[in-house]
Amino acid sequence: MSIVDKFGEKVGEIAENDPVKARKLLLAGYRLQEKRLALFPDRKLPMSGQYVAKIVMNNIIQALAKPENAAMVSIFVPGELLTAAGLTPYSVEALSCFIAGTKCEQAFLRQTEKEGFPETMCSYHRVFLGAALNGIVPKPKCMVYTNLACDGNMMTFPYLKERYEIPSFYIDVPYEKNYDSVMYVAKQLRELKSFLQDVTGREITEESVKKAVDKSKIASNNYYRQLHLRKGHDIASTLTNELYALFMCHLLAGTDESVRYTQLLRDDVRRAPAGDGFHVLWMHTMPFLQDAVKDVFNYSDTIHISASDFIADGFRSMESDDPYEALAEKMVYCIYNGSVNQRIDEAKELADTVGADGAVLFAHWGCKNTIGASSLIKRSLEREGLPTMVLDGDGCNPANASDGQISTRLQAFVEMLTEQERN
Repeated sequence: MSIVDKFGEKVGEIAENDPVKARKLLLAGYRLQEKRLALFPDRKLPMSGQYVAKIVMNNIIQALAKPENAAMVSIFVPGELLTAAGLTPYSVEALSCFIAGTKCEQAFLRQTEKEGFPETMCSYHRVFLGAALNGIVPKPKCMVYTNLACDGNMMTFPYLKERYEIPSFYIDVPYEKNYDSVMYVAKQLRELKSFLQDVTGREITEESVKKAVDKSKIASNNYYRQLHLRKGHDIASTLTNELYALFMCHLLAGTDESVRYTQLLRDDVRRAPAGDGFHVLWMHTMPFLQDAVKDVFNYSDTIHISASDFIADGFRSMESDDPYEALAEKMVYCIYNGSVNQRIDEAKELADTVGADGAVLFAHWGCKNTIGASSLIKRSLEREGLPTMVLDGDGCNPANASDGQISTRLQAFVEMLTEQERN
């Protein structure tokens, strides 16, 4: 058993009887990791990878250590408004990933079972609910959530809102992608600003909102510039670092850190040499804990994740000069809203931009939208000549996936790409 395994087991044991003590122990581990990242960064990663690891670690520490200044959010809530409000946002997915990365997720999965939540529910939400119900995740200042993309949101957030009487704000995003939908969501976002002012007791100026949205636009531009360089440049990465990018385009959108990260990423890609490896488009979440997937992709010269549809959509460009309408555009036209056809079109465009040799669609446990659409996405991309593998697994609970089966399928996928290149 590794040190991390032992640490996670200890946190889980203590959490059952003393969640406050368990949280302190968890925070001590995270703070130690933060110091390690500062003093001994992963030199195999480029500067952008080293930088984002430190920023994301700090975000989670602040969320747990200072809950009075934290907001519990769903992943597609516009981080720009939370940035303008001076709040530290954390999402269900983000915190669950860190809990799982610390190997203490099983204790909280057991907690949700006791509460009667179904095993088929998304494991990100099950881990998070267990940790919140246990008390290791402290009560935040407020919560903000949306119906966008994940049906788990409509169970997790209302349940915690009622149980803990947390001030909450819900953003309803219509299925239809049109001007009226954008105006409808923009109106709600203006109301969200007022809600955040009331909750925090702090004024949020229009200038601060516009400034945050402008920074988000700069980060988006940087991100898409590096995508267009990917055909001829390969940088070292890991599944964990790809996951961190989701923090920057969602939770930390509108921050100086997001701008800095995308600047570093753009420069890292520009300087990187061309490699002989395959370029892959990744779709949906990252199974960063699954050893069989890590063995194939982490620091690989053979195969590179050159683009992720989840991340690229988070860095979606915003055209409107009105900051609320710009944020509403990003939510309404999100590829996870509405018809699956937009996900397919976005995948084709990204694959073409980075010169992808193949695509991997990760069908995360409990994600009904992606699992249901997986066959259609695969067929559509393969008709365009892009070999596509649907990889079943769990991005948060490794117990729900078989390393042996995943390893066999990934090896077969690489062999197929190799054979295709020969022909």
